[in-house]
Amino acid sequence: QVQLVESGGGLVQAGGSLRLSCAASGRTYGTDIMGWFRQTPGKEREFVAAIGWAGGYIAYDDSVEGRFTISRDNPKGTHYLQMDNLKPEDTAIYYCALKRYSGSDYNYWGQGTQVTVSS
Repeated sequence: QVQLVESGGGLVQAGGSLRLSCAASGRTYGTDIMGWFRQTPGKEREFVAAIGWAGGYIAYDDSVEGRFTISRDNPKGTHYLQMDNLKPEDTAIYYCALKRYSGSDYNYWGQGTQVTVSS
């Protein structure tokens, strides 16, 4: 139905930047809500950011507000997470996800991309 593939993760020093991409294929729509989540060992998956139709809806977790920027390119079926001023505590596996605008939860997920921030 929907396939999501993340890319752009890597190793960066604190204060540096990375840009994550999520390529979506299958039955996707401009009305879908596209999101980013992250997970570290021993912790549950946590919300990072999300974006709706044409950027009409944007949400960020408080921990990344002002540092991360989410965007999307509907014709390409791709959404992005620009991460600036990275901190060691941002280290995690980052997952992209998709939720139908009328849905109650995210039900499509990528495999994740590792982001490691060193001091």
